[in-house]
Amino acid sequence: MEQTILTSVQNHIQIITLNRPDKKNAFNGEMVEEWVKALENADRNDDVHVIVVTGSGDAFCSGGDVGGMKQDQKPLDNKNKLWKNIHRIPLALKHIDKPVIAAINGPAVGAGLDMALMCDIRTMVDDSKVSEGYVKVGLVPGDGGAFFLPPIVGEAKAFELLWTGNFISSEEALSLGMVNHVYSKEDFMKRTMDLAQKIADGPQVAIRMTKRAVRYARTMELEPALDLISSHYAIIKETEDHKEGVSAFKEKRKAQFTGK
Repeated sequence: MEQTILTSVQNHIQIITLNRPDKKNAFNGEMVEEWVKALENADRNDDVHVIVVTGSGDAFCSGGDVGGMKQDQKPLDNKNKLWKNIHRIPLALKHIDKPVIAAINGPAVGAGLDMALMCDIRTMVDDSKVSEGYVKVGLVPGDGGAFFLPPIVGEAKAFELLWTGNFISSEEALSLGMVNHVYSKEDFMKRTMDLAQKIADGPQVAIRMTKRAVRYARTMELEPALDLISSHYAIIKETEDHKEGVSAFKEKRKAQFTGK
């Protein structure tokens, strides 16, 4: 039986690999189910500090498996296919405090691009392209593109990308802020893992509380945002990692954080 998702942990980094290379990692129901399980397991595993999502073969993810889509379903069935199945991935990611990096190792199209945009950080191989390709098959951005894309590139540019489905290069994706870094194919995963390792070696409680603060601030006024961060600050001040960080600063050495 095909393993649609491959997982491994190394040096506190959970690697989740989409594994349908013959389909450009287009996802089906089984892959979504395994993808959600992998995210939930990584979130529960205290040994995991950072999650990296990538694709096998020469693609990141080409979106939903269009060839396997039924064309004669009722509207409620179509809605539930998203709401009760595919949307479990963005909802799972919403509740993960750990940093999640999308390693875009090849083309990411439609829902495949949205899956990358819902991660916290994105790296991209230099010879690849991405597209919000829904419109080319007469669909709306069903996996959250209308939610995730505008805050990154601005509303006007988001409309252009969603309405045309144009492919954009890694250079343009970088200039738009869609990706954090562009690396050559030869050292793409090494550079991505170096970035992940730097975060994984950091003070984990502070990193996760920082992620919460940034995410919550999107829907908060200034006063509650400051109230929240002051509470986080008070807790962080009592952690062993904060004490180690201060000691390392005074002693002019590299801090050795333990995640406590």
